[in-house]
Amino acid sequence: MEPIVIPVIEEELHIGKRTVETGVISVVKHVFEEAQTVDIPVSREEVTVEHVAVYQYVDEAPAVRYEGETMIIPVLREVLVTEKRLLLVEEVHVTRQKITDRETHEVMLRKEEITVKRTGSSDERPA
Repeated sequence: MEPIVIPVIEEELHIGKRTVETGVISVVKHVFEEAQTVDIPVSREEVTVEHVAVYQYVDEAPAVRYEGETMIIPVLREVLVTEKRLLLVEEVHVTRQKITDRETHEVMLRKEEITVKRTGSSDERPA
């Protein structure tokens, strides 16, 4: 007896892809300038100098001292008498004040915007 030959068939799947253009976009950048007014605090210090007469004899030179924001600087003179002594002639009172003013300046600021425009049908699908 002769064997029976039965053919065996196998199917194969081949998958392929292709690129399909569905549309085009364009990008546009716009730069705008606009003037803005800004209010900026600006600080400065002012000094007031006041001479205060003392005319008082002292045994030694007083040191520079502070009373609050005021710096007191002793000014001395030697006076010739039977003996030499220090005469405190005056004190210089220096007071410091902080003053804040506001200044207005106009500055140019840039702003960019992007516009995206799509052309072509978005309903097309690759086959």
